[in-house]
Amino acid sequence: MSLIKKLDWYIIKKLLSTFFFAIMVLALISCVIDYSEKVDNIVSKKVPFIEVANYYKNFIPHITALLFPLFIFIATIFFTSKLAYKSEIIAILSSGVSFHRFIRPYMIGGGFLCLVSLLANHWIIPIANKQRIGFEDKYINEDNFKYFADNLHLGISKDTYIYLQNFNYSNLTGNRFTCEKMSGTVLKEKLMADNISYDSVKKIWHLHNVLIRTNDSLSEKLRRIPEMDIKYPFAPIDLNRTDAIKEALTTPQLDRYIDREQLRGRENLNIYYIEKDRRSAQPFAGFILTIIGASIASRKIRGGSGLHLAIGIIISAVYIMFMQLSTTFSTKANLSPMLAVWIPNLIFTGVAIYLYRRQIR
Repeated sequence: MSLIKKLDWYIIKKLLSTFFFAIMVLALISCVIDYSEKVDNIVSKKVPFIEVANYYKNFIPHITALLFPLFIFIATIFFTSKLAYKSEIIAILSSGVSFHRFIRPYMIGGGFLCLVSLLANHWIIPIANKQRIGFEDKYINEDNFKYFADNLHLGISKDTYIYLQNFNYSNLTGNRFTCEKMSGTVLKEKLMADNISYDSVKKIWHLHNVLIRTNDSLSEKLRRIPEMDIKYPFAPIDLNRTDAIKEALTTPQLDRYIDREQLRGRENLNIYYIEKDRRSAQPFAGFILTIIGASIASRKIRGGSGLHLAIGIIISAVYIMFMQLSTTFSTKANLSPMLAVWIPNLIFTGVAIYLYRRQIR
C-alpha cells in the first residue's frame, strides 16, 4: 500500500513547482540587478564572456540560498491560498480528510526542499561562493583591495606568536617584525627585525637587521644578524583576515579554519560559528515556515491571496528582524552563536504549533 496518495502528489507537485518558479524569477531579477551594478567594471576590464557566465552560474546558488526560507514560505502561502480560494481545501476536508492528514504532503515537500538546502549549504554553496568571490576580487573589488595593514598579531603555533607594525600586500614587505617563543608564561626567545619580506617562489621570509634575544632562565644572550632567511608556518594571505572567507569554505574546511584561528590567538570567532550553525538552522527554518504558511493560507477568508501574501510578508519581515537581532547580540555581546541562529526558529516553532493546533480544533 503506497504511503503517498494522489492527494499528496498533487500538493507536493504544486509546492515544488511554485517554489522553483519563484526562485527562477528571483534569480533572473537578481542577476539583472547585479549585472547593472557591475557592468562598468566588466566592460572596462574586458572580462571574457565565459568568465561572466561562470560568475552568474555561481551567483544564482548564492542568492537562492540566501532567501531560501522566505521563498518556500511565500510559495506555500501563494499556492495554498489559491486552493482555498477555489474551495478545493474545503472539498478535501469535507470528504473526511483531517487537517493533520492534509498537511502531511506539505511536510514531505518542505522536508525534501530543506534536505536539499542542508546539503547545499554545507558543501555546494561554499564551492560556488569561492569562485564567485574570486571573480569579484579579480575584476570588481580590485580597486578597493586593502594593500596595507597595521598592527598585525598572529599565533603561528601553540607557543609562538608574531607581530608586524605594518605590512604591504602589494610588494609583500613589512616593518618592525617580532617573533616570540613562549614556554608557559616564560619568554624563551624574542626575534626582532627592522624589515621583513616574503619570497613567494621559495616560500620563505627574508629578515633584515635581526636582533635575537634568548633566555634559558639563568642567563640571557643577544645576537645581531644583518640578514637571514627563515621559513615560518604562515604566508601573507594569513595576515589578510577577511570575513568573506567564511562563505567560501565547506563546513569541514570551516571547522579546520576555526581551529587554526583559535591556535593563532584570534579572540572573537563568533561570526564563523554563526556561519557554521546558520547552515543547519536555515533549512529547518524553511520547514517551520512551510507549516506556518499552510496553516495560515488553508482558510478561505475575505481578501483572498492578497491578504495571505501580506500576512506572509509581515511574518517574513519579523523573522528577518529576529535573526538580525540575535546575530548582532552574538557578535557584539557574546551571545552563544548556536543560540543566536536558533532563537528565531524556536520562536517560530511555537507560532507553527499554535497555528496548527488552531486548525485541528
